[in-house]
Amino acid sequence: METLTPPETAHDLTVFWTWMGEDGICRTKTKPQSEITLKEAIENSNVVTSLYKDKKFPLLVDARDIKSMAKEARRHFSTNGRATKINAMGIMVSSPLSRIVGNFFMGLNKPQIPARLFDDELEAIDWLKKYVE
Repeated sequence: METLTPPETAHDLTVFWTWMGEDGICRTKTKPQSEITLKEAIENSNVVTSLYKDKKFPLLVDARDIKSMAKEARRHFSTNGRATKINAMGIMVSSPLSRIVGNFFMGLNKPQIPARLFDDELEAIDWLKKYVE
């Protein structure tokens, strides 16, 4: 089952759809051919942070349709040096470009939370379920 299809209740942002799944895993999906700058990264992070007030949760990012991501946006998404409610991150990649962006993100920005790249959505969800509080 494709769970990365945004429901009608998803937050429809500039370059993302973001929502909390019934399983306690937050999901964010890039819109087709998205070019993500720091502005869009902050917009999405603010929505993610608003989803739960008092508990941390894992995040599944669907980056399969991404076109580009600015260095400042990658640094912001690494969670380094900022408060976040995210306690683990799975990133869906499929195209050579999304894999390059994912590997670049993981290598240079080294998130301060557990983070992994996936090409299989069910594997990603199984891994993230360990981090649901």
